Amino acid sequence: MTHEAPRLLVLRALGVGDLLTAVPALAALARAFPDHRRHLAAPPALAPLLELLPGGFTLVAAEPLAALTPSLARPAVGVNLHGRGPQSHRVLLDARPGRFLAFSHPDVSETMGMPRWRPGEHEASRWCRMLQEVGVPADARDLDVPGPSGPAPTAFEGATVIHPGAASPARRWPAERFSAVARAEREAGRRVVITGSPDEIPLAREVAAGAGLEHEAVLAGQTDLAALAGVVAIAGRVVCGDTGVAHLATALGTPSVVLFGPTSPLEWGPPAERPHHRVLWSGTTGDPHGAGADPGLLRLSVEQVLTELEWLSGRILKLVPFRRL
Repeated sequence: MTHEAPRLLVLRALGVGDLLTAVPALAALARAFPDHRRHLAAPPALAPLLELLPGGFTLVAAEPLAALTPSLARPAVGVNLHGRGPQSHRVLLDARPGRFLAFSHPDVSETMGMPRWRPGEHEASRWCRMLQEVGVPADARDLDVPGPSGPAPTAFEGATVIHPGAASPARRWPAERFSAVARAEREAGRRVVITGSPDEIPLAREVAAGAGLEHEAVLAGQTDLAALAGVVAIAGRVVCGDTGVAHLATALGTPSVVLFGPTSPLEWGPPAERPHHRVLWSGTTGDPHGAGADPGLLRLSVEQVLTELEWLSGRILKLVPFRRL
């Protein structure tokens, strides 16, 4: 009779940035349950990034707050890294895990006595604290991932990556300002590429045209997440808003300038002990799902971004030996 290893099931059915901020927690879980088959319930679009994650997790397709596939039923351990509940708690509890790790919620009796949610906590620290309080050692600084294993896109080595898109209009700095930054980088003698999703191709082309870049500079719609990670890993610097690409730059050790608003970098930004990731924030917060650019984000100027890029330009050569490509 074949004995199957026990299963660990982790729910994190969110986006790219959410996945990358969960890297320290996933690494901790892999260390705590080395003999378990480890499954990550997440959107299938994130599958190209799975090779970068620690712990040998297998991705099982899941959408936010949707019922899990019956094949995931009865894991030995179920871990909710998705949210504080109650909906996400019930999604995972419906799989009937033998042991359940999550934040407490008054509407879910199974979570009584579990760690309490703290508003305003940094996203990476939040999940590590939860694990620590249930007896799983975790270090929120453990954010690094290796570059993709495929051939490096050497044509983009040292390039400036401009990523103008974001999940909502509230987090999108104006295209003409990204164009101004791209133009200045081109005039400084650096190669510039514009990245984005297929839906962001028109925006990327607008930024490129405003900067006087050739059509070949637009990579939007031409890369899956693995290829995008490959470009970011070998780039010289990244300029973007509060997006998944910002978290890729942090995880891969690529210097970056990240424009925040309406969310706070104290919750979603790169760690303060990594000075080669430069954060710009007006100090105000707003609706991250708003229909227009956040007023605080609009207070950030092209000159501020160029000042940070100039500071980074004196640091990058010192950083390269420590980059994990």
